[in-house]
Amino acid sequence: MNTEANVQDGLNEMLKRARRNTLGDLLARTRDRTPDKFAVTYDGQRLNYAELDNLVNQTARAFLADGMEKNDMVVVMSKNSLDFVVVNFALARIGAVMIPINYMLSVEDVRYILEHAEVNGFIASDEFAVVLDHSAGRLEIKHRYLMDVLGRYDGELSSWVPLSLAREGKSAAFVDADIEDDDLAHVLYTSGTESRPKGVMLSHKSIISEYVSSIVDGRMSSDDVAIHALPLYHSAQLHVFLGPSVYVGSSGIILGAANPEVILKTIEEEGATQLFAPPTVWIALLRHPDFDKRNLSTLEKCYYGAAIMPREILKELAERLPNARFWNFYGQTEVAPLATALQPEDQLRKLGSAGVATLNVQTKIVDDQDYEVERGEIGEIVHRTPHAMKGYLHDPEKTAEAFRGGWFHSGDLGVMDEEGYITIIDRKKDMINTGGVNVSSREVEETIYQMDGVSEVAVISIPDAYWIEAVTAIIVPKEGASLTEKDVIEFCQARLSKFKAPKHVDFAKELPKNPSGKVLKRALRDQYEEIPKK
Repeated sequence: MNTEANVQDGLNEMLKRARRNTLGDLLARTRDRTPDKFAVTYDGQRLNYAELDNLVNQTARAFLADGMEKNDMVVVMSKNSLDFVVVNFALARIGAVMIPINYMLSVEDVRYILEHAEVNGFIASDEFAVVLDHSAGRLEIKHRYLMDVLGRYDGELSSWVPLSLAREGKSAAFVDADIEDDDLAHVLYTSGTESRPKGVMLSHKSIISEYVSSIVDGRMSSDDVAIHALPLYHSAQLHVFLGPSVYVGSSGIILGAANPEVILKTIEEEGATQLFAPPTVWIALLRHPDFDKRNLSTLEKCYYGAAIMPREILKELAERLPNARFWNFYGQTEVAPLATALQPEDQLRKLGSAGVATLNVQTKIVDDQDYEVERGEIGEIVHRTPHAMKGYLHDPEKTAEAFRGGWFHSGDLGVMDEEGYITIIDRKKDMINTGGVNVSSREVEETIYQMDGVSEVAVISIPDAYWIEAVTAIIVPKEGASLTEKDVIEFCQARLSKFKAPKHVDFAKELPKNPSGKVLKRALRDQYEEIPKK
């Protein structure tokens, strides 16, 4: 009997490994298909898929030799780099859990994440290593690795080991660890706009299901030459573009930051065909003096997301990039993060829409009692999908609330038309209650973007004794433009119901944004806690 059980156990193990589909496996498959294909470049270093996979295996073996184990919680804190890509796949290959965190967080916020996730490993570029050390508190950190050492490897970082040194001499043979598809791969912390950040648990299965939707609905192919300029710690750049790029075997150009001048230069020099950027970065590209000087004709596949693209900006992009097709990708970190897509052929027909549910997603609109609303009615957007997270780390109550009724609740308000296309009305927290009536900040922003002198705008609420919340617009004018508060208010009153028009308008040189280019409305609300003084 024991012999039969042992035989069955052995058979189950062989079947599990033969049928496995993890993040580490997908890179190995691409390497086998196209070992000599240009995979990725960063700061002058160019690797083909065989070279990339070799580095991943050597790095994974260095981790194992150091005692790193499956399910170890490992924080990664770095700006974009080649090592970021390597570490992403190396941790996945041994079954450790990667926790990429925003390098702009305060020490207090970093400490919260480290303690909440019960981290025992650090991987960081040397500029952030000290931040992690100062944030570690009483945690026992067993592993400390430096990425892209820049010459500051000194006494203060004596407990840190450069990755290049750790993997030196290690075998490049494939690391075949005991990992299952639904094992935890990443924990991504949300931005914490309402409270402490939540740890979103994504499995290999969740992430790869999302890759498939991204590839199919984004029409990605091995011929793409993609620019990865947004921070890789963010799920959009990491899981909607970098991961799928490796999956299909296309070529990727890693940039250190979303610098408009560098992006435009790279498109021309590398013949880039694919670019993802949030609306704020697309606007910055349009306004840069090099936009009309560079040859951007190779750019064919353009994606936007992370925030709503103003209609007037989308029209301008279509006019100035005639060879490009545009996709709108919408979702949340909790769905890894893609949920819906608006295809190029629908951009004008469904201008302003977030599109329809992607391949592996089912989406509907519900009311406050979680009943599906009629088409054309506003409600909360909810999803059912294998993309979805396994839950919030150490928070079963918030997990249960997010998945009530067996659907993930996005917190976004939207409306679905008769063809199934969704339009995002606003985040629940960005709706403005003025005089007892709800106003969508997005609707007011779209109206203001129609003014010739407006480069960027954010509409928020300011507490008001009479109106409860006063609609307030903060505008970045175009260079040389002359705008007044009176101009803006009268323009809006002529096009909107009077109660929707801003009660106050202020002008700024720039809007606060996170590294992904998303406007930080919470920061604006904190800054404008009262009526702007004129």
